[in-house]
Amino acid sequence: MEKDNRTLGQRIAQYRKLRGITQEELGEKCGVSSQAVSKWENDISAPDITLLATLAEIFGISADELLGIKKEATTVVKPETIDEDRLLIKMEARSTNGDKALFTIPYKLGKLFLQSEMGRNNDALKGIDFDQIARMVKMGMLGPIMECKSAHGDYAKLTVEQM
Repeated sequence: MEKDNRTLGQRIAQYRKLRGITQEELGEKCGVSSQAVSKWENDISAPDITLLATLAEIFGISADELLGIKKEATTVVKPETIDEDRLLIKMEARSTNGDKALFTIPYKLGKLFLQSEMGRNNDALKGIDFDQIARMVKMGMLGPIMECKSAHGDYAKLTVEQM
């Protein structure tokens, strides 16, 4: 588990904006004023603990994630909230002989490469159905999409995240 070093207020502001919700709309959904939401986002005050589950549900995340505890789990969001211009593909690969490869690229660029002839003919990428990964993302799935370990101990993981 990783810890998100941003404040609760910063996370609330980020998730609210990702969902395209105004402070007033979030306040209405939580039964508080827009001024209360503004105070949360500016770290002047914090939401009542009883609102954490409501906020997490509104944002489509877990309460742990809202509190800054990152568990790597695939999440499902409303497909209409997915903006391919704000997505990143993160790939991690490790071999048993100590080689490591880590990269983060914009989703659209990765999608173009992975669906190109060059990407499809790359031995390291053979056997990965990137069309299926693209369909999963289109359906609203984010987070670790693919993770595999070979019998020899090689490891690969592909994650799709929103900025």
